[in-house]
Amino acid sequence: MTRHLVAMLALVALTHRATAADPISPEQFNRLVELIKPKQGEEKFREIPWRTSLWQARVEAARTGKPILAFLMAGPPLGCT
Repeated sequence: MTRHLVAMLALVALTHRATAADPISPEQFNRLVELIKPKQGEEKFREIPWRTSLWQARVEAARTGKPILAFLMAGPPLGCT
């Protein structure tokens, strides 16, 4: 089954011809940028005083009696490669 899938993908790759899209105008580009950019109030996470040192966060949490929320990840920031 795997051989058939590989053969089919190779056939599609060989027969598919990519075409470039027509370029967009500067006005259309500017309109798209404004559409995509976050609006006022959409990035509330930027208002949080995040800590980049776990130790400093631990000391502050002990001093203020508040818990620690740790956001950890491994690997490339945009997902699997």
